[in-house]
Amino acid sequence: MSQKITPCLWFDDRIADAGDYYARIFKGKISGKSSYPDGRVLTLNVDILGTTFTLLNGGPNFTFSEAISFYIDCQDQAEVDYYWDTLTADGGAESMCGWVKDKYGVSWQVAPMKALGRTLGGPDAAGRQRAMQAMMKMKKLVIADLEGAYAG
Repeated sequence: MSQKITPCLWFDDRIADAGDYYARIFKGKISGKSSYPDGRVLTLNVDILGTTFTLLNGGPNFTFSEAISFYIDCQDQAEVDYYWDTLTADGGAESMCGWVKDKYGVSWQVAPMKALGRTLGGPDAAGRQRAMQAMMKMKKLVIADLEGAYAG
């Protein structure tokens, strides 16, 4: 099945660097590009965890905001740590509850879906409340701390 929706990220002239950055972090590849008549890169396609993103060299008119983010479903703490540490490095910024901005200002949610399901969606109502309270105090999500809070 082909991809029906392709996210397009608007950049201002740092498009080649951004393409290399995302291909490196997400172990993907750049699959195509187009150029302006003067030779500058206009668009680049980059594979991010199996989804093609188009990067557009559109100029300074628009910037990223938290209104749009991309969720990375991490399988374990090592994967959470990898994406968190890599995306906050070199100018990225931590936020609350698993949210982070990369050095270009793109927002990501770095979260372990299975662990969140066990703790925030578990059968124990008091445990869910404790896990939610613990998560609301975290920046990077720590699975052991969520599970400890859920267990009481």
